[in-house]
Amino acid sequence: MAEPDGVRVHPLGLCESDDVGPGTRIWAWAHVLPGARVGADCNVCDHAYVEGGARLGDRVTVKNGVLVFDGVDVGDDVFLGPGVVFTNDLRPRAHVKKGADALLPTVVEDGVTLGAGTVVVCGIRIGRHAFAAAGSVVTRDVPAHAFVAGNPARQRGWVCACGERLGSDLSCTCRACYRVVEDGALELVRTGDPVTSILSGAGSR
Repeated sequence: MAEPDGVRVHPLGLCESDDVGPGTRIWAWAHVLPGARVGADCNVCDHAYVEGGARLGDRVTVKNGVLVFDGVDVGDDVFLGPGVVFTNDLRPRAHVKKGADALLPTVVEDGVTLGAGTVVVCGIRIGRHAFAAAGSVVTRDVPAHAFVAGNPARQRGWVCACGERLGSDLSCTCRACYRVVEDGALELVRTGDPVTSILSGAGSR
């Protein structure tokens, strides 16, 4: 099958979708099925699987062994760590055949990070810039900027758009600052500089 314009597919990779954006790279043993939508400048690493009906936005990183099934809608600038698994059926049975209308959709908003080995149970929404620690089992909606961890995943704090944990005053080493508003959501008060966060030795919080 011919590669979509501007898309690089490794000789051992397989891209059967014609809806893949320019600048995207699909590496060895990765498989993108017909009907999948992959945006521009994505990186789909070895052994990743993107099923028909799944949607990836622009600049998404899909690390090795990630499984993205029908009904999963991933926004822009999302990082899916090695071995991340999405589901789309809460009660699967091998002998019960279900149509696409029986699947539960999952939405991952822009800027989210899912750490290595995260499992996402279907039918939930993960808010912008949320962060799931490695090995998390996410079973319910995650607020924007929330840091979650564990099985089942529970909120353990907040994260900045740059990816660093926020301090108790909701400030970040990148100099961004947030506040909690009435509905419990996080609101940006002052923007920061991710480069400042890196140079200051972020990660110590």
